[in-house]
Formats: sequence, C-alpha cells, structure tokens
Amino acid sequence: MASGREKVYQPLGGYKVIDCSRLLPYQYCTLLLGDLGAEVLKIEEPGRGDYGRWDDFNEPGRERLAFPMANRNKKSLTLNLKEKAGREILLKLAEKYDVLLETFRPGAMERLGLDYRSVKEVNPRIIYCSGTGFGQTGPYRLKAGHDINYISLAGILGVSGIQTGRPVIPGVPFADMVGGGVFTALAIIAALLGREKTGEGKYLDVAMTDVMTSLNIMNIAIALSQKAGRGMMPSSLRGSSLCYNVYKTKDGKFVSIGDLESKFWNNFCRALGREELVDKQYHHYQDGDKTTESLKTLFASKTQAEWIESMKGVDDCFSPVYSPEEALDDPHLKSRGMITRMADPQRGEMLQLGFPALFSEELHYKRSPAPFLGENTREILQELGYRMEEIEKLKSTGTI
Repeated sequence: MASGREKVYQPLGGYKVIDCSRLLPYQYCTLLLGDLGAEVLKIEEPGRGDYGRWDDFNEPGRERLAFPMANRNKKSLTLNLKEKAGREILLKLAEKYDVLLETFRPGAMERLGLDYRSVKEVNPRIIYCSGTGFGQTGPYRLKAGHDINYISLAGILGVSGIQTGRPVIPGVPFADMVGGGVFTALAIIAALLGREKTGEGKYLDVAMTDVMTSLNIMNIAIALSQKAGRGMMPSSLRGSSLCYNVYKTKDGKFVSIGDLESKFWNNFCRALGREELVDKQYHHYQDGDKTTESLKTLFASKTQAEWIESMKGVDDCFSPVYSPEEALDDPHLKSRGMITRMADPQRGEMLQLGFPALFSEELHYKRSPAPFLGENTREILQELGYRMEEIEKLKSTGTI
C-alpha cells in the first residue's frame, strides 16, 4: 500500500464500473480496470454469487484460489435481477456509474428491462458493454460456448499441433483472457476516452470469437496467399523449423529456442560448437530426420539447469520451459514486480500477479483485497438512500 506521502497514480481514478459478469475472463477485464484506478462494483446472485468464485461451479463452498487474484480492488453487491426491486436498484446505480458490463446471452438483459436502451434512459452517458462468445448478431449469437469453441471457429485451434497431426488445446484460454479480458477492457477504455470528446455514451458489442479472428492475422494471411497461388511458406512459428522449437533436456524438462533471425541462430550454433548447423536454420523439424535427431540428442546431453548456465551471455533467443510453479520463482519476473503479495485481513497474505505494464510513476494497484460475497451490499444500498428497515425487507424477500 502506498503511504499518504507517496504519489498515487490511478489513470482511471474517478470512473465507476458496474460489473454484471461472471467467470474469470471478465473478472480479468474488471481487474485491469480496477488496477488502473476505476471503482468496480461486482453484482452477484444472492447465495450463489459469481460461480467463478468456487472450486465447484455448481455448489458454493471452497473459494477458488484464482478468485482473490482476479478480484482485488472490487466491491460486491448481491442482487437478484429477476426481482423488480433488484432491477430498480441496478437502474439507480446506473444513474451514478460510468460503465455497465454484462455477459448474459443476447436478449436476456432486454427481457429484464436492463438493456442499453433502458439504461440509457436513466444515464445517457453510460458506456454499456455486452461481452459474449459470438456477439449480439449473426447466426451463432445464441450458441453456448467456451474458449475451445471460439478458437476453433476462428481457425486458431486448426493450426495447432501440426507436428502431431491433431489439434492441441492451448494451456491458457486465450479467447477468454485476451478476448473477454484484455480486449473488452480496451474497448471500454476507448469508449470512455471518446466520451471525454463527445459527452455521449456508447454501446459496445465485444465477441471473443471476433477477437480471436483478429489475432489470427498471420495464419489467415498465409492461407489467403496460398489460395492465391503465391506460394507463401507455412509459418515457422508453428514449430516446423529447427530454429523455433522446443527440445527435451537430460532431466526430462524442456528448453525453447526462437532464433528466427540469422544473427541469433548463428550465435546459437557457435555457442554449441555446431557451426555445421548454420545453414540449417529453417530445416524442417521432423522426428527421425538426421539433422533433427542430432539436435535433439545434443539437448538431451544436459539438464535444463545446465543449459541455462551454458547459454548465459549468448545473444540468442533461448528460454527454459517453466511450469507455473517454477515461473513464480524466476528472478526476472520477481524483479519486474509480476510476482508479489498483498495483505488480506481475512484470507491472510495472498499471492498476486502484478499489473503487466510499468508506468513512469508507480501504479497504485494493490488497494483492497477481493470482496467476500455481498460484503458491500449494505454500504452500497445506504449510499443509494435505502434505510436499514428497507434493506432488511430486501434481504427477507431474496432481492439481496
């Protein structure tokens, strides 16, 4: 926590966000907004809450470890939007807030009378963002889906696992985290900047499949070039070349090299004493191939730690392949502030991941720990003018 004497930098300070989303992708979106200084109010179902809180999605119980990491700097208000009184509360909040984020299937908020048109009537300056897998329009708009479906449709999963002959599901849900998280936050921030110029609110329709299609620019360009008969070679970034691949070490771990530029590949070959490989930079990586097997044998002659030591001072693109646990101990990530901790009066000291951009002034992103379910309900309702007896009645009827 920054002391009162330290300069506090919060670029989104003063903006207020209503977060009607669920699950990690949009938790990450509002994490970014909150880290940048926005005041985030998380709307949750009474009793159950955001089911992304729990280890078991179907039953509230043990808190998922990712939840405190993705929900710092937020408040929690329990609200049953199926109740008229609950919808009235949300509209009262919308009058005072800058952003409303919702992630229900298209049409759900309209049926509740909480769609953009309805909210705009009480606050014409609202930035209303609908985040979904397939978007608000198009033939797939009502389809259910998860990350695997979005990257499948966008052609990303189809170019993975070329060496194995079968698509490989990535270890990180990119559509969720980049589409639902980063790009949704980017769209919201852009709309807020636009509002500063025009004074007008905006409706945002952000689809994770759209984001994945945009990110797939390289593979789509290759496909179009081949279709046009231009003969563009498949990307080496898929693991088809010696110079951009993963190799197993003596202890069963792995290292990666990414020497796409000749100068780095040349430095790599000289460091290994294998100058005969200099002209094999883009040689096709294939099990059983003589050149491929010779390089695999070379990497298998040392442990991962020995390779890390051997490659120190070599100007090439070499990295150990870490597990998440190993990454937490990496000195570089620690020095960048990416591995940090935060005091939590209820949960104890909690591991946190830092904000992934450094500003010339220190970003004051560790302000408050993640809220417990409904922790701020009374506080928020009192700020809206509700009396204690009214709050108790709302609780007894299941509205909060």
